[in-house]
Formats: sequence, structure tokens, C-alpha cells
Amino acid sequence: MTSAFGQATTVDELIPLAFAGYAHFTAMQVRGGQVKGLDLHLERLRSASLELYGQALPDEQVRARLREALAAGPADLSLTATVYSPAGEFTVAGPEARPELLIRTAPAASGPNGPLTLSLVEHERFLPAIKHVGEGAKTYLLRQAVARGFDDAAFTDRKGRLSEASIWNLAFWDGSAVLWPEAEILTGTMMGIVRRQLKRLGVPQRVQEITPADLTELAGAVVMNSWTPGVPVHRIGSAPLPAVPDFLDVLRQAYNNEPSVSP
Repeated sequence: MTSAFGQATTVDELIPLAFAGYAHFTAMQVRGGQVKGLDLHLERLRSASLELYGQALPDEQVRARLREALAAGPADLSLTATVYSPAGEFTVAGPEARPELLIRTAPAASGPNGPLTLSLVEHERFLPAIKHVGEGAKTYLLRQAVARGFDDAAFTDRKGRLSEASIWNLAFWDGSAVLWPEAEILTGTMMGIVRRQLKRLGVPQRVQEITPADLTELAGAVVMNSWTPGVPVHRIGSAPLPAVPDFLDVLRQAYNNEPSVSP
């Protein structure tokens, strides 16, 4: 893990982060020293910092720290950038408590191949639009799903609408258009990449309410996150879903069309 200035992180720097429940982050895959959707990652960090701390690190400062971290590692890796306040939790911090950034790198990842089975659980995240830490409920629900024989968990909100999965966005296919769930969700960076590239490809897409009762009428489903633009899902709850090779091809084409850039 690197510090704010690309050096090895000290124990003193890690202590506030280790006990931070009031922090946010973004996760990205780096290939050949470059990143897809860098603008989406920067916007995520900026907007979340403004919401949580009332101030944000300048984009160029974040990019400089990303460059330092990448220079210290292999060309292909996973990277997590976490922003936290040195004031910690359960405090009212003023403008003097400037947000701090720590970057962790790990081996490159591509996620599971699938197809996956997802249990259905009613769950709504706090501050769903922010990718924040302190998500113990998601880990608990994931483990409960696996204990019941599923691979992961998908969430429904209090209105009975499908929203997202534990660490994934959900996307559905009606045979010709991509359907995004209408609910309070975290719009992932992969989701942002895919949506703008589908638009450029002219692939129809729309946002609509999707309930468990609707699943049998759909042509397929996937989950996506920073690892991958699509992992097929063949069952959600008790509803089977067909294989979706055409859907996966569309999503992968959209992702491949996104340019990679250096921080």
C-alpha cells in the first residue's frame, strides 16, 4: 500500500484508516499501466468527498498519487483508492480536517466466469449512491446466500424492486434492449462505461422497474463491476434465466470500445 506521496505506508498512517467507518473508495483494474473510465473514478471520489466531508482533493492531486502507485507496481494490477477523514468517526470536523488518500494495489483480477445463482434478499444500502466502507451487511448477506447454496445475493428494495447485488450492478436483457433496474443504487464505473458506449453503438437501453415476478419474462441477466462488464446469471431466487451469449457479446464490445488512459 502506498501513502499519499507514493511511499510505503506507515503504521501511524494505517491506524486511522483501519478504524475508519466513515470513508469511501473506488476500485479499478489497471492494464498496461492504463485505466478505462478514469473520469468516472475521479468524479466518484470527488462527489463522495463533497457529500461526506464538504471538500475534495483536487483531481490532479489524485491522479499524481495514482501515477506514483502505478510506477511502483506491475503494468497489470487491481487498485483501490480510499478517501477518509483524519478526524475519524463520531466527530464534527471543520475545513481544517482535509480528506486523505491511501492507495492499495493487488494482483490483477477478472472476476468469476459464472453462470451465477443469486438469492433474493430485501436490503437497502445507506447512502446508496456512494461507494463507502462500513458495508458489513453486504458481507453478511453474501455469506448467508452461500450457506443456502447460492453464489451471491441480489437485493430488492422496500417496494419489491430489484436494485443491485452485493458488489455488483445488475443488468437485464429483453432480447434487443439492455434494461437497468429503476431503484436507488450505486452506479458503478463499469455500468457508466457500458452505458455510454452502448449509446454510441446505438444499442437500445432503458431504466425500468423490475420485480422478481418479471424475471421469467426476461431474456437474460448479468452482474458487472470493475472486474468485468458481464458475468452471466442463470437463476435469481427461484426464477431460472436463459444463457445470454448475445447479451454478453454486446456488453464486451461496449467495454472494449472504451479507451484506456494513463492517470
